[in-house]
Amino acid sequence: MPVIDVAVPVPLRQTFSYTCESKLAAGVRVSVPFGRRQLIGVVTASYDDPPGADDSTPALKPVSEVLDEQPLFDRTLLSLTDWLASYYHHPVGEVWATVMPSRLRKGSPLSDKSPAYTLTEAGEQEALSKTLKGKKQLECIALLASGPMAQEEVKSRFSSAVLKALEEKALITATTIAHKASADWSSFTLQQTPPTASTEQGVAIAAINQQAHHFVPYLLDGVTGSGKTEVYLQVIEPVLKQGKQVLILVPEIGLTPQTVGRFERRFGITVGVLHSQMTDLARLNVWQQARRGELGIIIGTRSAIFTPLKRPGMIIVDEEHDESFKQQDGLRYHARDLAVKRAHSENVPLILGSATPSLESLNNALNKRYTHLTLSQRAGGASHTQLKVLDSRDQPLHAGIAQGLVSIMRSHLQQGNQVLVFLNRRGFAPAVICHHCGQTVDCKSCERPFTYHKSQGRLQCHHCGASRRLPEQCGECHSHDLQTSGIGTEQLEHGLGTLFPDVKQVRIDSDAVKGKDKLITRLDEINARKYQLLVGTQILSKGHHFPHVTLVVVLDCDGALFSADFRAAEKLAQLITQLAGRAGRANKPGEMWLQTDNPGHPLLQDLINNGFAHFARQALQERKLALLPPYSSQAIFRAEANEAGLALNFLQQVRDCYRPSVNAAKGGFIGPLPCLIEKRQGRFRFMLVLQCPQRGALHSWLKHHLKEVESLPLANKVRWSLDIDPVDLS
Repeated sequence: MPVIDVAVPVPLRQTFSYTCESKLAAGVRVSVPFGRRQLIGVVTASYDDPPGADDSTPALKPVSEVLDEQPLFDRTLLSLTDWLASYYHHPVGEVWATVMPSRLRKGSPLSDKSPAYTLTEAGEQEALSKTLKGKKQLECIALLASGPMAQEEVKSRFSSAVLKALEEKALITATTIAHKASADWSSFTLQQTPPTASTEQGVAIAAINQQAHHFVPYLLDGVTGSGKTEVYLQVIEPVLKQGKQVLILVPEIGLTPQTVGRFERRFGITVGVLHSQMTDLARLNVWQQARRGELGIIIGTRSAIFTPLKRPGMIIVDEEHDESFKQQDGLRYHARDLAVKRAHSENVPLILGSATPSLESLNNALNKRYTHLTLSQRAGGASHTQLKVLDSRDQPLHAGIAQGLVSIMRSHLQQGNQVLVFLNRRGFAPAVICHHCGQTVDCKSCERPFTYHKSQGRLQCHHCGASRRLPEQCGECHSHDLQTSGIGTEQLEHGLGTLFPDVKQVRIDSDAVKGKDKLITRLDEINARKYQLLVGTQILSKGHHFPHVTLVVVLDCDGALFSADFRAAEKLAQLITQLAGRAGRANKPGEMWLQTDNPGHPLLQDLINNGFAHFARQALQERKLALLPPYSSQAIFRAEANEAGLALNFLQQVRDCYRPSVNAAKGGFIGPLPCLIEKRQGRFRFMLVLQCPQRGALHSWLKHHLKEVESLPLANKVRWSLDIDPVDLS
């Protein structure tokens, strides 16, 4: 009987063998017994005569059920999954669980038909006569008059009560619709006339179009507002006309609607969308449509990189520097790096776009591994935002804002412009302190101060999510004199309301825009000039287009100037440059003010006087001298336990395992030492950084000693993980 190897979703770095009535192709899902459980796995190999088998080999269990007639994944995704497991040293079964949509992981069947609603004969007559009294029922009848429609789409527009009433009246009925095997959008007509490209845009477009039939990685390095999206649109057009598909990755869900809208308005074709706020069924439907070749453009966040494409033509990663492309738990992949690997495998061009490229991508471009395309001028003749520093030392503060900035803000507001005030700290205040003994109210699980959220009347830990009521007295001295310390966006919003009582303002942070489509609604209202003052966190820095913002104010940027993370300077420079790009994007000049107690800091002075491009090249020189990434490769072992000693001792044992290989390859260790956030959810956290100038050597000794690490006595007593190419030390 044939034997198959199956990758099952368990934290073990191996596949498991089962017998099957016939050989199965790699990429087919099967249900298999695993201990007392039934698990859904993916076939990785099939044998008539398995290697190494003999009479002493234990009897294998049979497969319980074969779920697919044909493989769900093409050769590219099969090889990509193998590469993921190998490069990130992660269990292959958990890799497959990450690659597959949730419903496929749970064993849902994949069908070429889907449930739909259609009109009955009575419903068709009603569509003509329109005698129904219910407005929503009439709208539903009108929608289905053009033909059957997927139930999911109908249910997203109408309540179950409306649909139930129409079914009871025998006006609509449930049916199924067959999906197209493929679609042809190559004959589309542009719905909008493209603007004339600038000289720099024209050079970039021509360079990409000349090599559009094979893998070439491009770094589109364009200042904020320089028209990078217009370059994307114009290079995508010939790809679509060849009937090929384009996959576009964006860092945030909030960017998806405006990007989708712009592409649909230009090309007039359906754009597939993939992000975490969609239902599992909706994501599976888009995944299937892309796999069948029904969608020409697919736009999504990080996990969209695993979307199968029937006719791949191009991959684009917008805002490629953004940290959200890096998965921070489970399979810790980087979607940007995976896009490079996938584009190479598919033999299609790759565009990495950013106004503030990551130092890794910039280094690749400077070393000619990527083709470097630059856009140094803003589109439409818009001027560059002027960066200025305001020395807040010895100045009176109003709601955390220096008096000098208040008058500058008032001047812009009086001219009818919008002002964006940035503070990267949500809540009312980051700490509550006893005025008598100085004790802070701390989260016991994390040993960090609770953040006070005044609108909820509660304290919340931003590390573990714990929440509690504001105490009436100090837990140490029982004094009732508790006071808040520091400022968050909630308090800033209140203070600005006092300073500018006649100005309408909106707060944009993860507390204020919870709920489906709330962020999209707020962004639309901002561009409709419903608000003049915009207060928010990093959400506001992510590539949004605010044509009426002429002033950006950044409060409290000093913390990042003295961080223990060697990437802090790069992240702060990117954040400041991205925020500056929100101002002066139309025909009005923009300015940005950085309020700081360290106006002479070299980082701030370099950014103001020389710009991000100069800073980035200086930072690369510093990294080179210090042998830090991208001039070396890193991997981090993290361990956490209820007792600090357990985690620390485990990492010391890991260090002993790797010491001979690290010394032989002239690599190095950092640690073990506490993570930047040492305690979270009651567990102490430590890390061990492994570093080597040669990437190949690092991966060789990681693989060589990993089984030794897994067999350590403490390996089962702590929670540990391995992070390849880490971007965060917290």
